[in-house]
Amino acid sequence: MKDGGHITLTLPPGSAATTDERGRKSLRRAWNQLPRCQRNLIILGITGFCVTVLLCLSGDQLLAASLKDVDTKAEVAAYQMPLPNPHHHPGVDKDVPKDTAAVPVPADKRAPRVEAVSDKFNELVAYGEANSAENVARLPETVAAEGLPQASAMAVALPPPDSNKEQDIGGIDILNNVEEPVAQDPAEPLSEGEQLEQAIKNPLTLGGVSFKEHLKKIKPILAKGQHFHGATNERQSAVVAAFKHSWAGYKKYAWGHDNLKPISQYSHEWFGLGLTIVDSLDTMYIMGLDDEFKEGRDWVEQSLRFDTKRDVNLFEVTIRVLGGLLSAYHLSGDTMFLAKAAELGNRLLPAFQSPSNIPYSDVNLGDLSAHSPKWSPDSSTSEVTTIQLEFRDLSRSTNISIYEQVAHKVNEKVHDLEKNHGLVPIFINANTGTFRNYATISLGARGDSYYEYLLKQWIQTGRKDNDNLILDYMQAVDGVLTQLMRRTPREHWVYIGELINGKDFKPKMDHLTCYLPGTLILGHQNGMPDSHLILARDLLDTCYQTYMMNPTHLAAEISYFALTEKDDQDIYVKPNDAHNLLRPEFVESLYYFYSITGNRTYQDMGWKIFQAFETHAKVNAGYTSMGNVKNTQSTRLRDLMESFWMSETLKYFYLLFSDDRKEIDLEQWVFNSEGHPLPVYPLKT
Repeated sequence: MKDGGHITLTLPPGSAATTDERGRKSLRRAWNQLPRCQRNLIILGITGFCVTVLLCLSGDQLLAASLKDVDTKAEVAAYQMPLPNPHHHPGVDKDVPKDTAAVPVPADKRAPRVEAVSDKFNELVAYGEANSAENVARLPETVAAEGLPQASAMAVALPPPDSNKEQDIGGIDILNNVEEPVAQDPAEPLSEGEQLEQAIKNPLTLGGVSFKEHLKKIKPILAKGQHFHGATNERQSAVVAAFKHSWAGYKKYAWGHDNLKPISQYSHEWFGLGLTIVDSLDTMYIMGLDDEFKEGRDWVEQSLRFDTKRDVNLFEVTIRVLGGLLSAYHLSGDTMFLAKAAELGNRLLPAFQSPSNIPYSDVNLGDLSAHSPKWSPDSSTSEVTTIQLEFRDLSRSTNISIYEQVAHKVNEKVHDLEKNHGLVPIFINANTGTFRNYATISLGARGDSYYEYLLKQWIQTGRKDNDNLILDYMQAVDGVLTQLMRRTPREHWVYIGELINGKDFKPKMDHLTCYLPGTLILGHQNGMPDSHLILARDLLDTCYQTYMMNPTHLAAEISYFALTEKDDQDIYVKPNDAHNLLRPEFVESLYYFYSITGNRTYQDMGWKIFQAFETHAKVNAGYTSMGNVKNTQSTRLRDLMESFWMSETLKYFYLLFSDDRKEIDLEQWVFNSEGHPLPVYPLKT
């Protein structure tokens, strides 16, 4: 032994056996030469090491058993999105795995059992009396319960269902016609890019499993049907009769097609998605037309297909078809509509795979591809900013976050762009994410619903203070007041003009702009300043005048306004703009004014307009648009009944004439741009 306390062993060369034997003797001799205290310390250290190893192995086994126990009991909690960061712009991951599926969450973050979730949900959400004396649909039963554990979208681990305890959730083909995807390695939750790719690659799944399996997991948050009492007075009954006349003509001559041509008694196709049926579902449900609703419901279940290789417009299909399916689901509680909406949502997602997060305008639902419009490299600003209500509701209804995430990114992007006093140009490029230089600024076509959805999204998400949505909305209304509002020189009619090239004022107002009075009074009801209410009242009077000034008592598509007293009339219509397409915007505003104030004057205003439609638009097979509202003897019928006639115009007439102005409670529901009511969700804390 050397001074350092180390032992040097020298083994002479020789056979292996001799070497081993001598080595063992040398080690034993060296061990015996060690002091007793050193030998005891070494033995004690080895013993402690062995005990530690045994304890660690036991703990791992216990942990595995615990995780296995949790796996057999886990269930889904109500979906809650994380609070958005308005300045966060994560990129879409392009390098994603080919096969993806649901990934388990850690045991300490898993949702409670079904029983616990259900009890908590019922405690936190109070529902109105569905069959009370008033029979009013007040509180949608689809609101996600506050306080329930948050489930990371597409990353919720749930055990395979017990086949002996399988519950019926509709028995519809779309819920059963897909093979279960192979589960991937449950290493990490899917990234946003992976979620997007998974949804696009497997449009008939949700969270990596079939619709049927996923809907069973989210059963505690599924909608329950609302009850409506049907028409209660002569005016409402007249509207129901108009709807049934329209439906009968469509059913006879255009069933399953997008629109009816009521004069030639033929069909008109746009996207091949049965627009009139899907758009009309919630109107029929609200009117209490059970037979017609069942006809539409059965067609959707059996015949509505989204796999046709045909380009559709993201905006139009979102507000009409996705919005129509979601509204029908929330009102009826029928999960078939939600499954159809989820498939459509998946097939629309390719539009969001742009370099800028601004979606492309056109989507091929069959090819699962998207591109800019063929006529321009730009999308309409209103179109890319009028999809958020629907995509957010799809996320909240399915407990899958990707739809809300991609739609909210559009909000973030547009919020960060430079504006003109809060006003936006009407074109935006999906590749660059920038507005078109010197584009027109308008609250009419291609710009209108951007402003509408700022307010309605804020209402939908619980009216959060200092949210960018409401801040952008207030700034935009200030811009309207200072940049676009004018009065005519003689009668002092208030109107909203346009800025051509972003700077030159033009005294032109689309009928589409007549949605604004209703939006403004809705905003005032939710805390916006009195200046908004004053503008709403003045603009409502002007819009009403655009109807009453014409001998047909129907408004033209576009109206012009006098800038000086040299003009012959304060309000006038050019021959090429004298058509009427059965649009709903002014009737919508009348409905908001009546619902919020209770003033029946607005009902009388609406009744005059409804009678004008009856007189000039009604034909043997339905109702038709017309080419000239300035001549009662030559209205030049145009032979087209747009789906929004039954989705919006007649629905708003029906609600406007209701004896109960809260038949749809605006505290609990928000209407999308196509007149489809969607639930308001509680503010997240």
